[in-house]
Amino acid sequence: MEAALQRLSQEVLRTDLAGMPLEWIDYRSAATLYHGGQVAYSCGSPIYRVHGGYNARTGARSIIVVNSIVATRGDTRNVEKNRHHYIPPLNNTTLFKRDANICLYCGIRFSKSELTRDHITPISRGGADVWNNVIAACRRCNNHKGGRTPEEARMQLLAIPFTPTYAEYIYLKGRRVLVDQMEYLLAHFPRTSPLHARLREHLAKNQRSLSSVST
Repeated sequence: MEAALQRLSQEVLRTDLAGMPLEWIDYRSAATLYHGGQVAYSCGSPIYRVHGGYNARTGARSIIVVNSIVATRGDTRNVEKNRHHYIPPLNNTTLFKRDANICLYCGIRFSKSELTRDHITPISRGGADVWNNVIAACRRCNNHKGGRTPEEARMQLLAIPFTPTYAEYIYLKGRRVLVDQMEYLLAHFPRTSPLHARLREHLAKNQRSLSSVST
């Protein structure tokens, strides 16, 4: 039962006609797009077979095969126009995923519940609550730093915080990103994206795992 629910919770990556990532949708929304003729093409792997009604004349039942990535028709000019100036909303879930759930002071990986949002330049010192001024930090490190800057607290930052692009943010929002979806999104990341190394390592591990199974 749990495995079945997990499969049903798998999200589909929706893109525009040009293939630019737009959002994550559930299987119901994807099936509606297929049924309404809004899917121009699909790629990735088939992940759902949605059964519909029966044809009164033939008795055949309709089946919609939903792929992991679907390109949809529609006017996305406003999205394209604002994509390069887009600043994603800041929240802890995507922030912690950006930093791989690692405290960027001590370098230890923690669960989401054990992490906090630390302002490099504290709010009390004029720091802003923006992507480039926040990192994931464990409670111990955050408490030790207090209202000081890292330099004042003699704490070294292990990575430079960055503002995700539109495509990077789509990845960070994904709950269970499939390998083909990950590869697709990776192709839309900037060449300088800090996420490149992490995703390529994950893909390499997956490939090694598949190779070991096949042998």
